Amino acid sequence: MANYKNTNKRGRSDSRKPSGGRSGARMNAKTKKAEKPSKPLQSKAQKTQRAKKPDIPQSSEHNQIIQWYPGHMTKTKRRMEKDLKLVDAVAEIIDARIPVSSRNPDLASLTSGKPRIVLLNKCDMADSRATAKWVEHLNTENVRAIPVDCKSGRGVDKFAPALSALLHDRIESYKAKGMVNPTMRVMIVGIPNVGKSTFINRISKKNKAVSADRPGVTRGNQWFTVAKGFEMLDTPGVLWPKFEDQTVGERLAFTGAVKSDVMDTELLAVRLLDLLRELKTPEFKDRYKLTEDDLTLQSYELLERIARSRGMLISGGEPDTERAAYTLLDEFRAAKLGRITLELP
Repeated sequence: MANYKNTNKRGRSDSRKPSGGRSGARMNAKTKKAEKPSKPLQSKAQKTQRAKKPDIPQSSEHNQIIQWYPGHMTKTKRRMEKDLKLVDAVAEIIDARIPVSSRNPDLASLTSGKPRIVLLNKCDMADSRATAKWVEHLNTENVRAIPVDCKSGRGVDKFAPALSALLHDRIESYKAKGMVNPTMRVMIVGIPNVGKSTFINRISKKNKAVSADRPGVTRGNQWFTVAKGFEMLDTPGVLWPKFEDQTVGERLAFTGAVKSDVMDTELLAVRLLDLLRELKTPEFKDRYKLTEDDLTLQSYELLERIARSRGMLISGGEPDTERAAYTLLDEFRAAKLGRITLELP
């Protein structure tokens, strides 16, 4: 197991980090093919050290330990336990590309007993056939599952009708007690950077909830009126204290749910290439001009090949694998490598 430090394999502090979302790489295809980003002047010794191949094992069994549990998440979880008494239902937003890894098991146990809706966000970036299977699977868990894309608005209009159907008996009970147009309250939960605030802004048609393509933006609970008779409570994203399965941590890192400064970007990119080489999506092959022979390379060698195909070179003509790693991760997060689902039911 590799132990994590906030430095890359070349021993330098990471000064360039991926944007962590769907906005695309800050060093992506918009950059001219042979153009290099501006960077501090380096001595000849530093350039020589940078040109050396980092010590990244070629085996896909080599994992890095990814952990991220800021202190505010503990406070958030305690606050959620109190606020659950104020709501009638819970809407959990998950990432349609990683429906297992993006579901915090702590949230499932925490919200048990409340009617639940699961929104598979970013469905436009996931394989549509896999998403359909997940909707069918989740509906067997006694929850209502809806595929949505919060940025484009796809599927969001189905939320209010689904919530009304889910809470029909409760609404009728309130009306029987003389309450006219009772207000139903729903808590929005999910891991960081999964799209909770974007969903609220889309459904309320107002930009009231702060959102960004990076984890950890929402820090406090906020109430929003989203439709007649419905209010929502937006909560900060909550990860679990420890990833028992490091595959979960990796997949969260692939999609940007874990902050970039807690991981080795090149090693993470190599692990992503382990998966992409097997999937062989046409978009992945075409974007980097890869042949079938290229896909037989070891993953780090493939990262070097990608760097060369984009003209990402450093002094001496060596491939700039660090820059290629950032680009690969950002373009995966922007679905430029195809509509990919990493987990199946």
